[in-house]
Amino acid sequence: MVRTMGDRAEARDRQGTSGTAGDELPAPRTYARRWVFLLVVSLLSCSNAMLWLSFAPVADTIAQLYFLSMEQVNWLSLVYLVVSIPFGMAAIWVLDSVGLRGASFDCPFLQTVLGAWLNFAGSLLRAVPCLDVRIPNPFAFFMSGQSLCALAQTLVISSPAKLAALWFPEHQRATANMIGTMSNPLGILVANVLSPALVKKAEDIPMMLGIYIAPAALACLLATTCVWESVPPSPPSAGAAGSTSESFLHGLKLLIQNKAYVILAVCFGGGIGVFSSFSALLEQILCASGYSNEFSGLCGALFIVFGILGALLLGLYVDRTKHFTEATKIGLCLTSLTFVAFALVSQLRGQTLALAAICSLLGLFGFSVAPVVMELAVECSFPVGEGASSGLIFVLGQAEGVLIMLLLTALTVRRTGPSFSTCQQGEEPLDWTESLLLLAGLCTLFTCVLVLFFNTPYRRLEAESGGPSSPRTCVKEPRIISPTQVPPLETPGLTPLAGALQEAPGPASLHKRHSGWPETSSRSF
Repeated sequence: MVRTMGDRAEARDRQGTSGTAGDELPAPRTYARRWVFLLVVSLLSCSNAMLWLSFAPVADTIAQLYFLSMEQVNWLSLVYLVVSIPFGMAAIWVLDSVGLRGASFDCPFLQTVLGAWLNFAGSLLRAVPCLDVRIPNPFAFFMSGQSLCALAQTLVISSPAKLAALWFPEHQRATANMIGTMSNPLGILVANVLSPALVKKAEDIPMMLGIYIAPAALACLLATTCVWESVPPSPPSAGAAGSTSESFLHGLKLLIQNKAYVILAVCFGGGIGVFSSFSALLEQILCASGYSNEFSGLCGALFIVFGILGALLLGLYVDRTKHFTEATKIGLCLTSLTFVAFALVSQLRGQTLALAAICSLLGLFGFSVAPVVMELAVECSFPVGEGASSGLIFVLGQAEGVLIMLLLTALTVRRTGPSFSTCQQGEEPLDWTESLLLLAGLCTLFTCVLVLFFNTPYRRLEAESGGPSSPRTCVKEPRIISPTQVPPLETPGLTPLAGALQEAPGPASLHKRHSGWPETSSRSF
């Protein structure tokens, strides 16, 4: 096949070959087209997040125009979380077993292309009630479109960690993961700013839904035409050469048996649920206290802008220092304190500057640690595939988000005192005091558990610094038996093969490559 311009890109970051005689691995190298793939995945994730929260900043106006209840409008956001629970596990299998490209098929980047088309189809379906024909049940079209977009999210949300591991060298992984991961909150930012800016009155809703089709169409076009392979001809690092070395089911078993990973997944999954609920309900919380939709959108925008800024700085920092655990614990502690402040101040009138500052700090401390946690999940669970380790956190976060959001809305009651509400849905305003205190309490609980009980070695970095890693690398530190014999690291629940300590491992057991990489560096795409 004729090599593309990306194939002819000049390689850099060479680290030499690894392996034993007779089983030489491809020389680590990088390819310029990795940035194109990262751009496509980031744009798709951004577009998907825009569609998720496009209704939330103008929830009262949507309810007024289409005669919907606020519960129905909330379900347009909540459906993302519900759909992600069962289909998220299937997406993890696709990501780790089929791969970014779909190595078992002749279709490039199978799950990314499929996610792009589902996202585009969902954006079109949402706009059907805006046509000049009478639609008897517009809510059914809204919900169907959001459900297709939710399916697309499960295929896309875990891709940044996988892409960073397979295409980027060790000193760029956290930065690449940060760019891909933070494109999702960037989409939330755009939705928080764009929806209130476009919708000044109920008749503007059709225009808003039509505009949101454009980025979904662009992402679909780029994903279909610009991405053509799953893994590079040569891995960019020793850790990438051992990526996805465990089968899907066995990898899940290892994750469940890994105490550090379970603590990280449950606690940060709870954090994802807290932030999802906060983003979806922010407009309803603030309008009940007399704040406008425009101010709610501004707070949501500040939340994301400072989150992206913090993620950029933190990503560069951990790329240099590898202080994943310290950065995560400090960030979550500061986030919990800020959430307590938001729970108290948001119930007061006329606190625009204070609320804007608090939302900015929430993003700076909370959102910024998301890409770091995804890298930390890979480090503490290596050699389990990146799709499984990061994807399972996402699925748990969605499940916890559903429970938290339902609990928050169930705890709300109608205000009995004087009302200063600016909500336009025509119903009595709600009192969110108990719900917000619960939200702050849950955030604090998850943080305390993570800070007190989470601790892990960085297994992928250890494997890269010590040479090729064994597929059984996981929990314990390596034990040196003799100067010439180094057994694989042990994993809880796994029994070493008989005689593994008596003879040095052969080439086949010393290293297990990604199925998409060639036997030698001579193969090209």
